[in-house]
Amino acid sequence: MGSISALDEKTGRKFYVDDPDDLNPGGPLFFILSLHGGGSVGAWQRAYFPAYQYKEKYRLVIATPSAKTKVPTRRWMAEADDDHLRNIVNYIFGRYRKENISAFWLVGHSQGGMTSNRLLGDKFFADRVDGWLSLSGGRIGPIELPENFFSPVRASPPLMPQGGNVPRPGKATMPDCDFSFIFASGEHEMVALPETSPWAEKYGAGPRMRMPDVVDTEPGQIYDALRDGHSTPAWGLKPRPGTAQVYIYPNARGGWLIADVVRLDKGHTEGLEPKITEELIRMMVAAPAGKAKALR
Repeated sequence: MGSISALDEKTGRKFYVDDPDDLNPGGPLFFILSLHGGGSVGAWQRAYFPAYQYKEKYRLVIATPSAKTKVPTRRWMAEADDDHLRNIVNYIFGRYRKENISAFWLVGHSQGGMTSNRLLGDKFFADRVDGWLSLSGGRIGPIELPENFFSPVRASPPLMPQGGNVPRPGKATMPDCDFSFIFASGEHEMVALPETSPWAEKYGAGPRMRMPDVVDTEPGQIYDALRDGHSTPAWGLKPRPGTAQVYIYPNARGGWLIADVVRLDKGHTEGLEPKITEELIRMMVAAPAGKAKALR
């Protein structure tokens, strides 16, 4: 099928679906629900985390919706969006047949990551999700933002709302369910990456191990163009090549994958480069799965 604009018939809302061009009946598929950050939309998220470029190689089905609430800035809200997100999951499990879904991961950038964290407290998602990839969207355990994270604020609305009761990227809650967890962040949007992980401790994992760096010679696809010329390294500059450090916490009970990824010299909004995008997908696909199968 490739890429389509699908329809949630219960709400009338559309969302992107990307799948392999050469779909074969009965073949295993890996499902990703990808959520944008506050102030953004599904089209931006699709370019920020361009998993669709690897849908053939890793047999991916990627659903990328947009939040409904637009005022004061677009963001995910439980009362406005959670039913829609459940409908998307049911649509994917129905269209592609749940017996063909090998695994289901939540992926979220910024407020989309914090929304993923909240959704894991919902039994519907807790029973189905095999993993969560937080793209600058909260880490389970302490993480400290730099003081200038939301600066400057002069010229344009941000890709994540400021102030109010909107969750900031930073510390996520500890969901009461089992899943793999990858935290990926720009180097400049945190004071320092902690050397320990409460999620790793929960599963008795060993001390973190540094894996080979991922070196990209090509830039990502997108950035916060509204702040071009007056942004900061913490918020993010223009896309450019880079290097990412990858850490894993080995030997977790149940084989769950627990990892931290730091994109050096990057901030909150530079789109992910091709090789680190693929490495994250490779890690996700190799992680334990089976919740979708258990629902057959």
